Amino acid sequence: MNEAQHPLRKPLWQRINKLFLFLVVIPTLVSSLYFGLIASDVYVSQSKFVIYNPQTPSPSTGLGGLLQGVGLGNNSSYAANAVHDYLLSRDALQDLANKLHYRDMVSRHAIDPFNRFGGWVWFDTTFEQLYRYYTRMVGDDVDATTNISTLTVDAYTASDAQRVNQELLTLAQKLVNQMNARANQDSVHFYRLQVRAAEGKVQKAAEALAKYRNKSKVFSPAPQANLQEQLVSNLQDQQLAAQIQLGQLEINAPKNPRIPLIKKGIADLRQQIANQSARVTGNHESLASKSVEYERFDLAQSFAQRELAAAISSLEQARIQAQKQQLFIETIVQPNLPDEALAPKRFRNVLATLMVGLLLWGVFSVIFAGIREHHDR
Repeated sequence: MNEAQHPLRKPLWQRINKLFLFLVVIPTLVSSLYFGLIASDVYVSQSKFVIYNPQTPSPSTGLGGLLQGVGLGNNSSYAANAVHDYLLSRDALQDLANKLHYRDMVSRHAIDPFNRFGGWVWFDTTFEQLYRYYTRMVGDDVDATTNISTLTVDAYTASDAQRVNQELLTLAQKLVNQMNARANQDSVHFYRLQVRAAEGKVQKAAEALAKYRNKSKVFSPAPQANLQEQLVSNLQDQQLAAQIQLGQLEINAPKNPRIPLIKKGIADLRQQIANQSARVTGNHESLASKSVEYERFDLAQSFAQRELAAAISSLEQARIQAQKQQLFIETIVQPNLPDEALAPKRFRNVLATLMVGLLLWGVFSVIFAGIREHHDR
């Protein structure tokens, strides 16, 4: 064996197993370079919130039962899922883009090119691509048992992670308020229209009654008729007294000069009684004839007022019911300001690359050894 054929005399790159080099050494070096020097730190801010209805009865025992009573309920579950869908929607991303300039936040040159939005060449920076990027950075998990939502935000600075998390909580609160306003509007809108219609009927009935009073020159026939009846009764009493006096004079002093005067007074009283009685009954100008039309207008006004009272009562009941269905969002854990990066796991990722490389090297080494053995035969 000459020196050129001696293993120790071969160059180092020839003595190293090429399969080991390409499957283990190079990937581990690249992984060490990337995770050690290039990969950007990822900070995670987490918050927890619950959407609940205070009217929902809660179980009497157990912390889990208490949380379940606070969080569960058809309205609460519906609202929690609605908020979950909204926080992971394009609308929420658009709000973040407008208020926090989220696109610039995730496109900074300080972020490594493998993680920042737009990557190396910035050729694919559409809103749809930004939305796909956003769904990888933000997560909202709703616990089906307690209805507690856990909002997690990844960012490349601690302050950005906290700011995005806080803004998303603000947007969730805004959405719950909009849902409450819409539910309140939908539930009372119908009854509010009924109240307005009843108010219009009351106003029309009052105007019709006032117009009739001015036309007929009567305020209220019934009380006025009672006054007329009392006046007729008084006149009749005076007539009766005058007749008694006249009878006594005709018996005791037939030539008394007062007799003609008393007779004239009795005739006048009869005429007054006839006139006053005619004002109550007897012709189309009497109170009795006017009372029929008056009662019709008065009844219409009374019915309109009762209808208005019923509509107002229904409106108040609808408002009370809507208030009972109001939803509230309570932040259980405020968005934290992370003091260290939770990702990437640098050593673990390098070690994982090494282990996978060794596993592949071992598998392929066995395969290639079997192939060589097969050819040697």
